[in-house]
Amino acid sequence: MKAVLLLIAGLWLLILSVAASFADELMVGKFSGSNLEPWEEKIFSGRTNYGLAKLQDTLVLKADSYGSASVLFRKIEVDLTKYPYLNWRWRIEKRLTTENEQVKSGDDYAARIYVIIYGGYLPWRTKAVNYVWANKAEKYQVWPSAFAGRNSLMVALRNNHDSTSTWYEEKRNVLKDLSDMFGKEYKAINGIAIMTDTDNNQDNTIAYYGDIYFSTN
Repeated sequence: MKAVLLLIAGLWLLILSVAASFADELMVGKFSGSNLEPWEEKIFSGRTNYGLAKLQDTLVLKADSYGSASVLFRKIEVDLTKYPYLNWRWRIEKRLTTENEQVKSGDDYAARIYVIIYGGYLPWRTKAVNYVWANKAEKYQVWPSAFAGRNSLMVALRNNHDSTSTWYEEKRNVLKDLSDMFGKEYKAINGIAIMTDTDNNQDNTIAYYGDIYFSTN
């Protein structure tokens, strides 16, 4: 009887430890688990082909853009006071020829992930931070979207100095980024989006995205 009780207690502690480890992360895009169900697509100008693909024995999200601009987005409420860090990995297979990302004709990105705060019936209150794989922009440079202005800010995490066909790991403190960039504390976001677009200069590229999740640290 004592052995059974010890076994049950041990299993219970194991369950609690596993639950605690899961609580440290909030999964947003589990591409390695063949799951695209929560994601929706919106087409702006032609369709970027998004789909799961196996790369180095792992399922990832593949984005194939030929002069197109569409986005995958997921509506999800994330409490940034609990999960402030956004984590992902990405790679591109070809750099774009963009010269100036700050004008409409150059507003194309081989890869980008952005977080969204919806303004509801007041669209001018919608805010977004775009983490982009730029071309000519300096790393960590921030500028307003050429189309949405200061409500949507671009942050260059990668540029043409980074290698193609190479995975890069990213981690951003979204709670801090929102406060620093908009001068106001936002405690939650309402959505996240993925976009590979080449519609403005009619270029083409392929990008890959690994699993995307928020974490406590």
